[in-house]
Amino acid sequence: MNSSDIRVLYIDDEDNNLKSFRATLRKDFKIFTAIDAFEGLKIVQEEEIHVVIADQRMPGMTGTEFFEKMIEINPDPVRILLTGYSDIASVIDAINKGEVYRFIDKPWNIEQIKNSIKNAADIFFMRRELKEKNIKLEKLHSEMNQFVYSLSHELRGPLMSISGVSKLAKMEIKDPHVLEFFDMIDTATTKLDDFIYKMLDFYRSTKIDHKITQIDFKEVVNQQMEAYRAKFDLSHFHVELQVNQEEPFFSDDSKIRVILNNLFSNSVQFMKNEHGEKRIALTIDVRDGEAIVMLEDNGIGIEDRHHPEVFNLFTRATQQNVGTGLGLYMVKEAVEQLGGKVELESILNEGTTVRVVLPSLNS
Repeated sequence: MNSSDIRVLYIDDEDNNLKSFRATLRKDFKIFTAIDAFEGLKIVQEEEIHVVIADQRMPGMTGTEFFEKMIEINPDPVRILLTGYSDIASVIDAINKGEVYRFIDKPWNIEQIKNSIKNAADIFFMRRELKEKNIKLEKLHSEMNQFVYSLSHELRGPLMSISGVSKLAKMEIKDPHVLEFFDMIDTATTKLDDFIYKMLDFYRSTKIDHKITQIDFKEVVNQQMEAYRAKFDLSHFHVELQVNQEEPFFSDDSKIRVILNNLFSNSVQFMKNEHGEKRIALTIDVRDGEAIVMLEDNGIGIEDRHHPEVFNLFTRATQQNVGTGLGLYMVKEAVEQLGGKVELESILNEGTTVRVVLPSLNS
């Protein structure tokens, strides 16, 4: 923006000062003047003003009192106070009540005034830009919430209907060739539902705002295990669960579930195909204001060279055609959002251990 587009209001009870100010700066800025605070408030209300300069000593209302009133009407213009004396009480009031950007001593220096106005205008337009971006961000956040709602209801609902109809049809049909087609339908719907499930988890894990509640880890684990048994065939798995919680713990329930979902899902999906015991052990210890979540499995493991990048977005550490490359990324995002830390140890063809430490967020 050109400096001539900067709109400046100057309030002073001395008419000569107003005329001098206008004559000196009219070529540099768009100048408005007011002979008293009441006229100044009217101009601020009616005009778009970027910078306001007011004399501290004015009859009826001081510069600080004027700024305090102005904030109620229009808080956006950046405020500069002219003062010819040093009064610490007035300075404190100006900062605390009038939210003054800076002070300028009288008699003012023309270059000092020009630089102060330009700097104040820069702040005004940066604040305006930030405000506009925040409004766009809030709109985007609202649209994202609507999108997530559509994912969970408008898409998953029909998908579950297709899956249900397919299962009913398979109960009635005996032709193996036709059953094969329905198996393909089930595979496709399961894969799509899993992707939608991952997208919902991705949204929950990356949301900045938290909904803090008291977490009962035994209840959470039992609920999640019920969901896992419905989703995965765990008949060939030996699953060990241990939850030690003797003290209250506060955190975001949805992010806790994102962490558990993706750790457990990874352990199931990346298990070895050969015969032998398939073991998953989940241990949660809550003590001293922390929750330590440990998940161990004897799956395919991860090569050392992939360890530094396994938490990156869309990273796959195996050639197996499973997974979306989102799981550990979402774990890391959720853990970091909750102020915790996550560590991974893995040996190829032996298994993986993931350790998550989360602080209680009750303070």
